[in-house]
Amino acid sequence: MRIDILTLFPEMFTGFLDGSLLGAARASGLLDIRIVNIRDFAEGVHRQVDDRPFGGGPGMLLMPGPVVDCVESVQSDATPGHLLMLTPGGRRLDQSIVEDLSRRGRIVLLCGRYEGFDERVSETLQPDEISIGDYVLSGGEVAAMVIIDAVARLVPGVLGDEESARQDSFSGGERLVEGPQYTRPREFRGLHVPDVLLSGDHARIAKWRHEQAVEKTQRRNQVNHSQRSVP
Repeated sequence: MRIDILTLFPEMFTGFLDGSLLGAARASGLLDIRIVNIRDFAEGVHRQVDDRPFGGGPGMLLMPGPVVDCVESVQSDATPGHLLMLTPGGRRLDQSIVEDLSRRGRIVLLCGRYEGFDERVSETLQPDEISIGDYVLSGGEVAAMVIIDAVARLVPGVLGDEESARQDSFSGGERLVEGPQYTRPREFRGLHVPDVLLSGDHARIAKWRHEQAVEKTQRRNQVNHSQRSVP
């Protein structure tokens, strides 16, 4: 799978892409991740990519020229990828979106900065606008990392054990949070591993894990609902 990252701060991705899971996947050829600096497509001595908004207002906006030129150049290299614009106003990222992205041969991640993009970027490129939550970050780079990590886990061969991805939280038709897990020792400060997990009865264990996942998901939903209800 190929992933292109379009950003003003390529250095932010160095350690993230070289470490652990992603580093191994890139080394083995399962992931082809490329970083492009949007500033390389800016004109003038100072390579300006942002300017003040018409009509006034705080901060600076990314100018359409460098951004659109960058995207069009990257998309012209091989079969165009699915373009994602990372912005607070996009549709909320969830596991179903991640699963869809993992089945695409190529995705292109467009990272915003400052006060966001000139609206003509979206009008021209017609991207899939994605948000990772209702809060504000300094830029789209961290959101891009979230998407890359989530998608990479579902690319065949990246995890090694495909069952691990299938059992993750929010995977499968019910979209359940993963239930409690235990490892050695059997007893820790008076807390014991549930007997069912030591029984060797795989059907019973599977039933228990599903029940625990349902219960944990319901508790999570109740907490989220109560938080949204607070004036």
